[in-house]
Amino acid sequence: MSVTRVIAAIPEAAAVIALPPLLLSIVVKTKAWFAGRVGPPWLQPYLDLYKLMNKGVVYSKTTTWVFRAGPIVNLAALLTAATLVPVLSSGSLFGFAGDVILVAYLFALGRMFTVLAALDTGSSFEGMGASREVTFGTMSEPALFLSLIVLAIGSKSLQLSEMVGSQLFAAWGTVGPAMLLVVGALLIVLLTETCRVPVDDPATHLELTMIHEVMVLDHSGPDFAYITYGAALKFLLLGSILLHAAFPHPGWPLWIDAPLRLIELVGLATVVGAIECSMARLRLNRVPLLLAGATVLGALAAVLTLTGSMR
Repeated sequence: MSVTRVIAAIPEAAAVIALPPLLLSIVVKTKAWFAGRVGPPWLQPYLDLYKLMNKGVVYSKTTTWVFRAGPIVNLAALLTAATLVPVLSSGSLFGFAGDVILVAYLFALGRMFTVLAALDTGSSFEGMGASREVTFGTMSEPALFLSLIVLAIGSKSLQLSEMVGSQLFAAWGTVGPAMLLVVGALLIVLLTETCRVPVDDPATHLELTMIHEVMVLDHSGPDFAYITYGAALKFLLLGSILLHAAFPHPGWPLWIDAPLRLIELVGLATVVGAIECSMARLRLNRVPLLLAGATVLGALAAVLTLTGSMR
């Protein structure tokens, strides 16, 4: 990669790093609007992160280095994925052929260390949440990979920035029905991987319903800030993949591409907030049915795409 391209990507990278807490603020503001409340200030997520970074950290005597490494490895994996996922433009900073596989496994790496950190506490309560996280993560990954396969076939590429770039814009004309199914599957994956309603509720503290939040109860201070920011960053990355698949741009210049992508991200955060206000959290035994439905959507989209490509 040329030095000029790296320098030109610095403003976009800074925007991507600063944007995740704002998306969570939009979700919270949308929920407050539906409830007839004003809600917290727009910059409240940034203030929360600042407060956490200035607090001390408490470690249990039963924990090891795994507990300390969990938040750091999770955030590092997501930041690395951010260099491969196109967010505000149709290109990525360090994209290469086959990077889509690395992105998927970076998400899995972050989940693995979060789960290991929860298990390292020795708490059966956090072990319960870790078990649920692994179970639902295992069910959502087939839907994600099947959706990525459809994007790869439609764009004829294994580089993520090309899979959701201008090549996909042309593919919508031939495999439009399959792409609609992919968008539905990716939306379910987004809600599952980011622990949103109807799969999980990040605001709940009920013992029998917590999934992600129960795994991070023992984290405090900067460690909890890393986890909170990592969750927001994961929402941004998966949301960007969803939006690039749903609304591929035909190679527009950056000064047009970036503002439109930003508007789309704001719209997605608003939609997620509306979903959380319009439906209740599913019972745990119903979540596998939802994830199975996402897998079926991805499989049907793959069949339709393969059938269309053989004609």
